[in-house]
Amino acid sequence: METDNNDTVIEEKTDEAKLVKENGQSVSQNSKHLIHCLTVIGQIEGHYVLAEQNKTTKYEHIIPALVAIEQDRSVEGLLIILNTVGGDVEAGLAIAELIAGMKTPTVSLVVGGGHSIGVPLAVSAKHSFIVPSASMTIHPVRMNGTVLGVPQTLSYFDKMQDRIINFVTGNSRISEDDFRRLMLNTQELVLDVGSVLEGGKAVEIGLIDELGGLSDALECLYKLIEESEKRYI
Repeated sequence: METDNNDTVIEEKTDEAKLVKENGQSVSQNSKHLIHCLTVIGQIEGHYVLAEQNKTTKYEHIIPALVAIEQDRSVEGLLIILNTVGGDVEAGLAIAELIAGMKTPTVSLVVGGGHSIGVPLAVSAKHSFIVPSASMTIHPVRMNGTVLGVPQTLSYFDKMQDRIINFVTGNSRISEDDFRRLMLNTQELVLDVGSVLEGGKAVEIGLIDELGGLSDALECLYKLIEESEKRYI
């Protein structure tokens, strides 16, 4: 019996190490509540594989992980750590929609930066935090590769942009007018259109819920978990 228990413990530790190494995920075991930590870093890799030197978060890893977290009764909450530089818009929006649709209590924490599609990911959680030194970069949808100069292309960009704007304004306190104004600002970025918001400013305009660090995010998540438990008693 002792050998079986030891083998199980070793196997669990091996699985956890593999989860951290390959997908940037970890599950806290000896804590107040059982928390799954999901890190979203670098570029969101979508339908196309990025170069090896790029640090990526693969959406085919994240999507099944979110499904597993939502189904696992032992996981009480999800902490999402964000430090992104953009990436595949549709893949990022798909991940954000899944997080927004979870019943599991979720809290996001932006460290470093939340660039482009990182904005919907940040606001997709039930409560969002940003550290004072982090920033959110808001700009219009871009496309790499061949772009046809036809009216249909402009229509596609407009529809994609509207999808992002509707999601962000529907999951945060920022107004549509303010978000569009920041997105189309021509006075701030060199050779680009958009805005960079530091942590305090992102909270002030209602994009992010609170300014805080890791301990603040965890305390908020614990509170959400305990409130959720009371509702189901």
